[in-house]
Amino acid sequence: MKKHLLGIALGSLLFTTGSAIAADYKIDKEGQHAFVNFRIQHLGYSWLYGTFRDFDGTFTFDEANPAADKVNVTINTTSLDTNHAERDKHLRGAEFLNVAKFPQATFTSTAVKKDGDGLDITGNLTLNGVTKPVTLDAKLIGQGDDPWGGKRAGFEASGKIHLKDFNITTDLGPASQDVELIISVEGIQQK
Repeated sequence: MKKHLLGIALGSLLFTTGSAIAADYKIDKEGQHAFVNFRIQHLGYSWLYGTFRDFDGTFTFDEANPAADKVNVTINTTSLDTNHAERDKHLRGAEFLNVAKFPQATFTSTAVKKDGDGLDITGNLTLNGVTKPVTLDAKLIGQGDDPWGGKRAGFEASGKIHLKDFNITTDLGPASQDVELIISVEGIQQK
């Protein structure tokens, strides 16, 4: 009888913690529940914020085994938007993102590790024709059922890239050498 009750308890635990099993998610860009934002200091006096409006991606999430997690994102760099058309045109040009030659940036994870309550996601970022490793600090915002019979999981992440590492050599001053990434994604579990 004790073995039977233990079996029921363990089975119940496995079914109620669906997050213990790896699941694949597609980033919900159609519902506008995902953002790839950035900020950089302007001459050391203020922050310039921007976003990429067109991107797509997937991730695998296994709460019990972060080493099984994966992230793949493609960003159309032509979709850069800083709320100023002339500046956007300049940033899309050869001095910065060179979108005519490199219209996409990609991030492919190579390792995911638990770090306290968060995750360190290391991967290869390809931007402006250069591929370099980047680590993002990520945190699970929430996961569970949605009102339409599906399942979702959402994360926020942040990181920093050094412009010169990606062959962006225009010197904007000492306070403007690094770009901070601010990312928020919600994924829809794929069946």
